[in-house]
Amino acid sequence: MNIEKTYAASLDQQDDLANFRNEFYLPKNTIYLDGNSLGLLSKRAENKINDMVESWKHHAIDGWTEGSQPWYYLSEKLGAMSAPLIGAKPEEVMITGSTTINLHQITASFYKPEGKRTKILADTLNFPSDIYALKSQLKLKGYDPDEHLVQVKSKDGHTLSTQDIVEAMTDETAFIVLPGVLYRSGQVLDMQTLTREAHKRDIPIGFDLCHSIGSIPHQLSEWGVDFAFWCTYKHLNAGPGSVAGLYVNEKHLCHEPGLAGWFSSAKDKQFDMEHTLTPAQDAGAYQIGTPHLLSAAPLLGSLEMFQEAGIEKIRKKSLQLTQYFMELIESELTGFGFTIANPRDTAMRGGHVYLEHPDAARICKALKADGVIPDFRKPNGIRLAPVALYNTFTEVWETIQILKTIMKEERYQSYVNERGVIA
Repeated sequence: MNIEKTYAASLDQQDDLANFRNEFYLPKNTIYLDGNSLGLLSKRAENKINDMVESWKHHAIDGWTEGSQPWYYLSEKLGAMSAPLIGAKPEEVMITGSTTINLHQITASFYKPEGKRTKILADTLNFPSDIYALKSQLKLKGYDPDEHLVQVKSKDGHTLSTQDIVEAMTDETAFIVLPGVLYRSGQVLDMQTLTREAHKRDIPIGFDLCHSIGSIPHQLSEWGVDFAFWCTYKHLNAGPGSVAGLYVNEKHLCHEPGLAGWFSSAKDKQFDMEHTLTPAQDAGAYQIGTPHLLSAAPLLGSLEMFQEAGIEKIRKKSLQLTQYFMELIESELTGFGFTIANPRDTAMRGGHVYLEHPDAARICKALKADGVIPDFRKPNGIRLAPVALYNTFTEVWETIQILKTIMKEERYQSYVNERGVIA
């Protein structure tokens, strides 16, 4: 392959999405490769926050129904804007709550143990928060998580086998929750096949899209996925603590949610103040509390860019960036002890490269000291996420050169091989 910097520059010149980089606040003298943990602030997101504050300032309580973005309908608007990213209908999507709150809501609504069907199927590679929530839901229903939470194991410690998951779908399984993309290795699960197999067995199934939304296309409605949930502060760049999202297939709409609240109501009935809930006829029924308006505002600006760029173009560039990363790693870092642990197959590869190295923690510290922001994952993983909207091929090339120098000069040995408080 061509390892010259001029080649990287030529790829940047051909990039259809290059202008979106100018939309973001880029840390000075830094190559930011941690967008799969926290996306960067865009100028549009900043403007939407300011607009929301101005609306509050000038309209006060009338902001619920007046102004350019009436608050009462904002969650529905954001849901409709998000729907194309996951291949859903607008009425199936709602921007609300947080990732884990939405998982609690979905589990309370769809996990209905009966007879010998009492078990929840998950996996050993999922993000811990999902497992915490599922265990607590089992306890609330009087079940022992050690017995009733079944977690599919990985054969290689990095990926999950579709066949292994299907084989774990038994006549004791009542509910399935899996990641769309594994947060460590970046493996994209075959959501379509898993959904089809779950439905053959009459098991509701859904996916955590935190590491896939905004990075890869989905066709949730076409696949018949029952539910999904996600955060918006990673690839969607809506900011730390930004409001999350959920999807509920249209066949499940018009049902009362497992956890009802003020905003579960039908919009035209909400202020009747009746003590009997009339659920919304769309995914709004699965809301619980009042929308988090100040943390929802930046998502407006971010989603505008996704509408303009298109998720297919984003995915195309993302795959090109990660492929280029892997090719440079293999040509420039041979002999330094790195292992590429993410899938090579484009259909199975998400939006980041996952390297393993015995000195991963201190290599990450050395990278940061030299102006590259990676992400360490215990015990020995380095995640490098080149985000299509703001990272460049030249940055990928520069990162590899910096990493090569760190390894040749053994600069990483100046650091303790332990993670920081936050990793």
